[in-house]
Amino acid sequence: MKRIAVLTSGGDAPGMNAAIRAVVRCGIAAGFEVYGVNHGYNGLIAGLFRQMGPRDVSGIIQAGGTVLGSSRSEEFETEPGRERAVKNLTGRKIDALVVIGGNGSQTGAYLLNEMGFPTVGIASTIDNDLYGTDQSIGVDTALNIALEAIDRLKVTASSHQRAHIVETMGRDHGYLALMSGIAGGAEHIIIPEVETTPDKIGAVIKKTYDSGKSHCLIVAAEGADWNAERILAHFRGKPELGFSLRATILGHVQRGGAPTAFDRLLATRLGMAAVDQLTEGKSGILLGLACGEIKTIPLAEVKNHKKTLDLKILAAAEKLAI
Repeated sequence: MKRIAVLTSGGDAPGMNAAIRAVVRCGIAAGFEVYGVNHGYNGLIAGLFRQMGPRDVSGIIQAGGTVLGSSRSEEFETEPGRERAVKNLTGRKIDALVVIGGNGSQTGAYLLNEMGFPTVGIASTIDNDLYGTDQSIGVDTALNIALEAIDRLKVTASSHQRAHIVETMGRDHGYLALMSGIAGGAEHIIIPEVETTPDKIGAVIKKTYDSGKSHCLIVAAEGADWNAERILAHFRGKPELGFSLRATILGHVQRGGAPTAFDRLLATRLGMAAVDQLTEGKSGILLGLACGEIKTIPLAEVKNHKKTLDLKILAAAEKLAI
């Protein structure tokens, strides 16, 4: 094996650049030529390759986003698109590929590996919904950004005697909402994994007001049936709740900014491990974190399993909110 390539795909996550840096520098140290693929799988299909040296990844470990760019590729979902991608890789005499990304990205990595092209994945998504890893690149940063916003909003909510709804990202996985809600002392947390009703939400707000608290904080995941916009619309103009309601949708602000030390270190460890696996001739695997250690799991398992939340944590959050 002489040449490897690396790409970032799907939603960007703080720490992706640290992973790119580790793959490039460790790859070169292992004797490989390393190529970056611009704009994810779209770039793989278009042949957007560039050789990368140690200085090409200088000063990026602290930067958010991805210097390689990212995309979601509909063409890559087709067999002709994937065949073109493999043709571009083999045409440049690239022997293996490292894919940094989440669920859709790792499904693509699995499909490439099944086509006979050696591929390894690095777990990277702020949603933390990727099977096979306790925590993926970007989660810690996104969680801390959400928590900072919650802390600030609690101050103004208390000053104005309000119930404030904070909506986090996470699509159909409630990890960010659950953990930021617990860490931020929320009175109620709404996640896609557990159904709720407007009556229950209203009861929480009224109970919080009657208990003498100066504010009520609700954290809702964007993928929940009752997200911030829907809650606000339902309860608008209902003074019987005691509190007036406001909502803040954090959105893509959670993806931005410098990665935390944890994400930089995790990304570096995963990038180093990916190169080690390729050096040993291994592929078709995802590199993730399990019990503090870097572990491998077959991409086939990642593709065929869904990560779940421990709902006992939600039950504990309800007890803490009294």
